[in-house]
Order: sequence, then C-alpha cells, then structure tokens
Amino acid sequence: MATNSSNGMTTTKPPPMPSPLRNSKFFQSNMRILVTGGAGFIGSHLVDKLMQNEKNEVIVADNYFTGSKDNLKKWIGHPRFELIRHDVTEPLLVEVDQIYHLACPASPIFYKYNPVKTIKTNVIGTLNMLGLAKRVGARILLTSTSEVYGDPLVHPQPESYWGNVNPIGVRSCYDEGKRVAETLMFDYHRQHGIEIRIARIFNTYGPRMNIDDGRVVSNFIAQALRGEALTVQKPGTQTRSFCYVSDMVEGLMRLMEGDQTGPINIGNPGEFTMVELAETVKELIKPDVEIKMVENTPDDPKQRKPDISKAKEVLGWEPKVKLREGLPLMEEDFRLRLGVSKK
Repeated sequence: MATNSSNGMTTTKPPPMPSPLRNSKFFQSNMRILVTGGAGFIGSHLVDKLMQNEKNEVIVADNYFTGSKDNLKKWIGHPRFELIRHDVTEPLLVEVDQIYHLACPASPIFYKYNPVKTIKTNVIGTLNMLGLAKRVGARILLTSTSEVYGDPLVHPQPESYWGNVNPIGVRSCYDEGKRVAETLMFDYHRQHGIEIRIARIFNTYGPRMNIDDGRVVSNFIAQALRGEALTVQKPGTQTRSFCYVSDMVEGLMRLMEGDQTGPINIGNPGEFTMVELAETVKELIKPDVEIKMVENTPDDPKQRKPDISKAKEVLGWEPKVKLREGLPLMEEDFRLRLGVSKK
C-alpha cells in the first residue's frame, strides 16, 4: 500500500488490480511476463530460465541496439514465447503480470555512443514501463546498476550508500540515468501503489556477451583468443567483482518473487584487480600472451565490490560460480563465435 498526501489529508493508495484472470476460480491462466532488453546478454539468459516453467508466457521487447535475435533463436516459434521489435522510449501496450525492465545499453562503448539516447532509455523508457505496470497492475523489476555508487568512497558498497557520482561526466548518461530510474520507481510506488523491485547489478559475465563490447572480461578473452596483448587500463590496481550470469539470473528471479522492494545489490563479492584478472585469463586461455598497460578512461571507478548481506538475508541468495569456473565457459562460447579452435 502507498500513502498519498493531498490538501493536508493522507490517503492510502492500494496497488493497481492485476488482470481478473489472476483471481479466476475455475481457470488458472499462465503468468504473462514481459522482458525488455530480452535479446541482450543477461536478458536472454533470464528468458531461458523463465521459459523452463511451463506456466510462464514470455514476451520480449528489444530494439536490437546491443541485443541479437540469435540469443533467442531456440524460443522463436514456441507457443509460449513472443518477440517484439520495440524501443522502450515509445509506449508499449501489452497485457502482462510481471515486467523485468532490463532495456538499456550497459557497456561504456555503447552507452557513450549516443548518450542522449541512453538517458532517454533510462528515463522515458522507465516511465513508459511504469505507466504500463500501473495500467495492467503488473509487478515491475528494474535492473539498476552498481554505477549508481559512482567512484565509491565506501568499500564495499551497501545499499544505504548514496554514492559519489559525477553528474556531468561522459559516463553520467548511464550513472545518473539509472539513478533517475530508481527515483521514478519509488515515486510510482509511493504515489500509485505500484509493486516495484530494484536490483543493483554488479559486473556480470558469461556466454552471449558482445565480443567487442569494451567490458573488461570480454575484452581480455577476445584479445587472448586473437593472440593480441591484453590491454589493462592504468594503473591496473582498480578493482571489480564479477558475477556469472546464471547466478545473476537466479538473484533477479528471487527478487521478483519475494516481498522486498529493494534496492538490493546482486553481484559477486569476490574482488580482483585488473592485473589479477588479466593474469588469470592469461593462465587459463593463452599463457604466452603479453599484458600491456594503456591509458585509462575518464571517471573510471577505483574500486567496486558489493555488500550482499541484504541479498543473503532477505533473498537467501549468494553467487555459486567462481571466476575460475566461469571464465572457461565464456571462453568456449567465444571460441565458437570467433571460429577459433582449442589446440
């Protein structure tokens, strides 16, 4: 329930009613789930997991800016699956019970390519999805990001930390866009009673990542497979935490099905410097490859590590896949797509 103050009086705003089919006494309909950005890396793995439940009907909306139909090819034509080419900055009229709102480029190469479009996706796209959730009474989950913490002064980062973000930097379209998206989620929750869930996802890796998307794990693996030097941005001591995609999907689904609005950090607290990551990729994939230091990009955070105490406590979730277990699975996927055989 949400409270709303008007003319000095406080009223209680009940959540919007879901479809009457949810309360039918004689016919139990399937759960209809919309996944925006569902043709992307994390989105397509989420779709795979949702489709395993025979009581789920999944609709994917994606404009294919960074996503690909190939990621969903095994579901195309399935009677419980529907794929729509759609940009979330335009309204979408569908009847659904749950919305996983993942749509937004997450790699710096892509979100810096058209920063105005990126912030429109975060703000207008989230407004459109919240409007849809309000109309049909759907529960909505937003995949926010660890970037809302900026270059953190608190380590590791708990959900209570407000962050240290440059509002006018080259990354701000993404960082501040996601912060505004979180604001919109809570405002719709308080004002209209919308059932919301917010996940702050940390660095995620695994099969189906774009090979040249500029993120460090995909960069290092692609470089190693091509026999190129692994380019580590200076000074190399900056840290990141890497969560395997299957663990990420499990966390998102637990959050959606639970009773906590969030925000909740979903990530792997195992912390590695960029040099340590490069050395691990070198050891596992191509021991004779060179590691080369290059200039850094503006506003690159010095450290990033999630405090997942809340996820453990309220979701019963923590990651299972270790980096040394996940990297070979990603390597196998990249070898297949690059046509590089294992000698």
